[in-house]
Amino acid sequence: MYDFANSGYTTVVITAVFNAYFVSVVAGGAPWATFAWTAALSLSYLLILLSAPLLGAWADTHAAKKRLLAWTTLGCVLGTMGLALAGPGAVALALAFVLLSNFCFGSGENLVAAFLPELAEPDRLGQVSGWGWGLGYVGGLLSLGACLGYIGWAQANGQGAAHFVPVSMLITATLFALASLPTFLLLRERATPQPRSSESAWGRVLATLRQAGRYRDMRRFMLCIVFYQAGIQAVIALAAIYAEQAMGFSTADTIQLIFLVNITAALGALAFGRWQDRIGHVRAIALTLVGWIVMVLLAWSAQGATPFWIAANIAGLCLGASQSAARALVGYLAPESRHGEFFGLWGLAVKLSSILGPLTYGAVTWISGGDHRLAILVTGSYFLIGLALLAGVNAERGRRAALEG
Repeated sequence: MYDFANSGYTTVVITAVFNAYFVSVVAGGAPWATFAWTAALSLSYLLILLSAPLLGAWADTHAAKKRLLAWTTLGCVLGTMGLALAGPGAVALALAFVLLSNFCFGSGENLVAAFLPELAEPDRLGQVSGWGWGLGYVGGLLSLGACLGYIGWAQANGQGAAHFVPVSMLITATLFALASLPTFLLLRERATPQPRSSESAWGRVLATLRQAGRYRDMRRFMLCIVFYQAGIQAVIALAAIYAEQAMGFSTADTIQLIFLVNITAALGALAFGRWQDRIGHVRAIALTLVGWIVMVLLAWSAQGATPFWIAANIAGLCLGASQSAARALVGYLAPESRHGEFFGLWGLAVKLSSILGPLTYGAVTWISGGDHRLAILVTGSYFLIGLALLAGVNAERGRRAALEG
């Protein structure tokens, strides 16, 4: 249910509506606008990167995942409401609320992921993770559908983006707050506080890094995540901008595109979870990375709408499957007493990739004078690097190390 609740934020704010609105309306289509957007996201991810392992270690020690999740949820909801104040020219205000809301979203994403090993048996981690991601995309569709319905009404009444986008932010924040309530009312904190010791949260993280040799498959998979997630995060953050700037899509066309992609992403996550448990986590992730490479080549070469729509739906299927599969593999490789900490390290890897991917895309567009096709091709090379690193990950060896640790 929490995946259902928080996905509206990424779908509406980061992927479909506010990013393109920021570039075209808030920043007035300035040449630096895409780079400014990616730089703000990158700063928020840097803050998550620095704080995630510490939050995870503190949550493990104090059995406080749910308590911290409540605070990050409140921060994201309030930050999303704040985006409603960002009109034309309010660049600093928009970036400040994007920074706040995205930091809280990412921190909460790590915390809720750490509940996964408490809720699923080891041989069903992929299936349960797939349920979560699948319901997440349904939640994203609900938020996007509500916003699309309002935008259609507003446009029919002669209102422009400066009016209907702020209202869409309020709709998204409200749905996030309401849909998260079952998590806080029904989910139990099953972990127990660990004995206090002189070791600080930093100490626990440093100890894990010092012992990385014992968890070499987790270590290699974290590095793999940094690269292939860089490509995924660029697609998430810049899909609407690419559709409008490179393909000439209107705002309504772009929202419809993202709406359909969320449907295919939900199908990918739900169908792939059970299959992943059967064929193995590493092989499943490798298949999704091949799909991502095909998608990048199609989007780069597309001259008409049809091949781009095909590429977008391949991205949807791979998005749901790869995100679900990665979370399940981390749960499979994490020692039982350090779920929060290891999912914090997972969050660190994802957020580092969230800096690398969008910033690469933004820098290429700026340097090349707005060549979005070149930007997606360069960013897509990260999938190739991730696939090469994944070849060295042995899930069963990593599982044995986790059980011994």
